[in-house]
Amino acid sequence: MAPDSNDPRLQVPQCNDLQPIEELFSNDWFTLRNRGGYYTVEPHLPQVIVLPIVNGGSVILVRAKRPVLADCPLELPAGSCHEGETPSEAAARELAEETGVQIGDLQRFVPLPPLSANPNRSPFLLHVYLVQISREEFLDRRSHDSEIQQVVLLSLGKALQLIAAGEIYVSVPVAVISRYALGRGDILSKRTTW
Repeated sequence: MAPDSNDPRLQVPQCNDLQPIEELFSNDWFTLRNRGGYYTVEPHLPQVIVLPIVNGGSVILVRAKRPVLADCPLELPAGSCHEGETPSEAAARELAEETGVQIGDLQRFVPLPPLSANPNRSPFLLHVYLVQISREEFLDRRSHDSEIQQVVLLSLGKALQLIAAGEIYVSVPVAVISRYALGRGDILSKRTTW
C-alpha cells in the first residue's frame, strides 16, 4: 500500500455507525469515549513516529522512560503534533527532541504507509516517516530531552535480532522496523550475518 496522507483515518474517526457516542473523560491530550460499546482513546492531535536510518543500514532508537512499564524500552522517536504543526514538522521536532539529531529539510521526511497502534482502542492511524541520516549527522547530534534515557544506534540486522528475542517489544516500533526490513530484500538474504 502506498502512503496516503489524505487517508481520512489519519484525521477524523470513520466509525460513524458506532452509536451512541458518549464522552467518558477528557484531558489536554486525549478523550476517552464509548462508541457503541467500543471504548476508544482518541488523541486530540495527530500522532507521528519516525524511522531514522543512518547510512542506509542502521537505525536510531531511544530508550524512553516508561514508568507505567517500570522500564526504558527501545523505541523509535514518536509523539503528538503541536497545535498548528504539520505531521512532517512534528516528525522533525520529535526526532530532534528525542535523539538530538536536527534535520531542517522537511523534504527528507518521507511518509510511509500509516499504521494503527490499537485497532480496537483508537480510530486514528499514525503518521509514519522515514528519514535518511548520515553518520556525521548522527555524531553531531545535540542532547536529547529528559524523557529519554539513552540514544542507541543499531544495525538493522541487530534491531531485527532484538525484535525476534523480545528485547524490542513496543508494538508500533516493532511493526515499523519489521515492515521496513521486509521491504528490503537484501536484509533478509543476509540473515546468517546477524
